[in-house]
Amino acid sequence: MSDVDFDAVVVGGGPSGATAATDLARAGRKVMLLDRAGRIKPCGGAVPPKLLEEFEIPHSILVGKASAARMIAPSGRSVDMPVGDGFVGMVDRDVFDEWLRERAAAQGAKRVTGTFDHIDRDEDGVAVVCYRETRGDSLKRVRTRAVIGADGARSKVAQQNLDGAERVPCVFAYHEVIESPPSTPEGFDGKRCDVFYQGKLSPDFYAWIFPHGETASVGVGSANKGFSLRGAVKEMRESSGLADCGTIREEGAPIPLKPLKRWDNGKDVIVAGDAAGVVAPASGEGIYYAMTCGRLAANAVDAFLQSGDPKALRQARKQFMRAHGRVFWILGIMQYFWYSSDKRRERFVKICADPDVQHLTWEAYMNKKLVRAKPAAHVRIFFKDLGHLLGLGRVER
Repeated sequence: MSDVDFDAVVVGGGPSGATAATDLARAGRKVMLLDRAGRIKPCGGAVPPKLLEEFEIPHSILVGKASAARMIAPSGRSVDMPVGDGFVGMVDRDVFDEWLRERAAAQGAKRVTGTFDHIDRDEDGVAVVCYRETRGDSLKRVRTRAVIGADGARSKVAQQNLDGAERVPCVFAYHEVIESPPSTPEGFDGKRCDVFYQGKLSPDFYAWIFPHGETASVGVGSANKGFSLRGAVKEMRESSGLADCGTIREEGAPIPLKPLKRWDNGKDVIVAGDAAGVVAPASGEGIYYAMTCGRLAANAVDAFLQSGDPKALRQARKQFMRAHGRVFWILGIMQYFWYSSDKRRERFVKICADPDVQHLTWEAYMNKKLVRAKPAAHVRIFFKDLGHLLGLGRVER
């Protein structure tokens, strides 16, 4: 192959892209990290301790540690789920994402601010990433042996290079980052994540209030285009005593609901993070899975660069789905069934009061795998869940 400008160009500097750029730079590859300035994804900001450990994230980057979650049913009935000895780490994506990009640069990746336009090919068939530094500028062109598209749910890289990428179903998320007190008489608690399973706040997903230290993320997701996300956030702020708190940022973006069936073009392009669709159904958790996906994409690209065999790129999706595919499948079923009506949401919240459910939920969240250590608990949950599915469980009002 003729000389290139970079071994790999990573498009998108969120958690997935920044992780991929860091790992490739650490492996001695010449990497360019292309990221748009000023874009922050709406996100509750929850991360498990496992993420801090796996990706060497210092606790100092956390803006808070939640010790419990509260599930709130359509009737207003709430169920507290204490974490126990663990915690749910909270990050502000504005600070967290930039820290990850700076780490990539410190490892040797070249940071470039600009907007991706398209991938061209030179006469040798080498990929040429075309981008603009600012709107209206002429196109800049860099030649690269591989491209990682980590440019979000409506990824241009994916849509231009992978069949069917434009048809991935999405939920649209909107949140407001606000100044918040430690607590309010109306029920907001700066040490607890609140999750609302109420059709009035989201007809097909959920709404949330997540504490971020001196701030909080108040947000909602829905695939219903006619639903007022801003109206739902306004209602939550009012009912939680947060209406008069200052608003720091307002952000919205689509969130994918299903992993793409293929992540690479069979030649030299692979996608990662939201661009690959790796947001957990039902929970909407994305940061850990995005960073895991970015690492696997980087490993696959490194193997491709070493061997020259494009088949190496396929390993990223295979490894991810082997580790997390079953969890995604189960969560997808949960979302399809339990979020379909307020009657079912009411039953879902009731199930969350079960000690077995709480224990296994937190174990799975903390360790990012299905818990197999307590088969008896799984059996009990199966029969309880079956009772609720059949409507045999009494719903308390």
